[in-house]
Amino acid sequence: SEKSEYDTSQLNLFNEAEACADEAAVEPEITEIQKHYRKKARQNKDRLPMDLPVEIIEHTLPTEEQDCSECGNSLHIMGKEIREELKLIPAKAVIGRHIRYTYACRDCEKNNTLVPIIKATMPKPVIKGSFASPEAVAHIITQKFIMATPLYRQEQEWNRQGIMLSRQTMSNWLLKCSEDWLEPVYNELHRRLLQQEVLHCDEPTLQVLHEPGNAAGSKSSMWLYRTSGDAEVPIVLYEYQPSRSAAHPENFLNGWKGYLHADGYSGYHSLEKHGNITVTGCLAHARRKFDEALKTVPEKDRATASAFVGKSYCNRLFDIERDIKMLSAQEKYIQRQKQAKPVLDEFFAWLN
Repeated sequence: SEKSEYDTSQLNLFNEAEACADEAAVEPEITEIQKHYRKKARQNKDRLPMDLPVEIIEHTLPTEEQDCSECGNSLHIMGKEIREELKLIPAKAVIGRHIRYTYACRDCEKNNTLVPIIKATMPKPVIKGSFASPEAVAHIITQKFIMATPLYRQEQEWNRQGIMLSRQTMSNWLLKCSEDWLEPVYNELHRRLLQQEVLHCDEPTLQVLHEPGNAAGSKSSMWLYRTSGDAEVPIVLYEYQPSRSAAHPENFLNGWKGYLHADGYSGYHSLEKHGNITVTGCLAHARRKFDEALKTVPEKDRATASAFVGKSYCNRLFDIERDIKMLSAQEKYIQRQKQAKPVLDEFFAWLN
């Protein structure tokens, strides 16, 4: 999906509203068409879900004003005007008080020495000994990891609502729920990932402040493993590691056999020593180098530059992939042998 030309404009976080606003844009009107909502102004992307509940707010004359000012008889409704608007209701906090009842038999209490006592079933808490609820934890996780709202700002928002919930408590909730509820899901996804024949891998770097054992300025890696585009159920897994060592994918992929699609990092090729993993190169990375080289060539000379030729070979292969995108894996293989292999052979001969 890489493009040769890049949009370098960046939105500033502090003036996002001003940068995105367009006073000339037509305000969309909501109309119900065949049980769902559509906008009238085609140039806008605003849309409301078809199953959004509708709250009816009626505006009528007071009873004492519903008599005719001329003759005194009662007025009747002769028409109505409808205006629709999107109404947002902020999240509200409530206390869920679980009351578990215990039952016993009155007759046995009077006449028998053995009295059966039965307790009603009650769901276990998401965290034992805590007042955290699944809904509260899910909200905090969503705000932090989806909406990028840090815990200290969430703490401020809770406090504004009169709820004294500290970021330390929220941190404890996140860590505990990750260990108890999310890690088992991750482990099962990992097991299913290793059942695939083709996987993709990458290791983008990042800096972690004050990491034990690492010097300031050293790079850590967030390893990414995912299924191929042909997988029936896509799986994407991340694994943080404090280094870029090839030992990390070797441990993560332990016991796996198949084709690993990756960039030119030499660490991947060390995985082939056991004979069960075949590393395949990423053409997008190869194309990127030709594109970067082409930008250094004067515009008048680009059409005859070697970088242009190399990039053109990549583009031809990408065009073939776009044409066969909807085919099955077996049909793709046949078309690649027929269409892509001659281009690759020609490309390789040109490279030599």
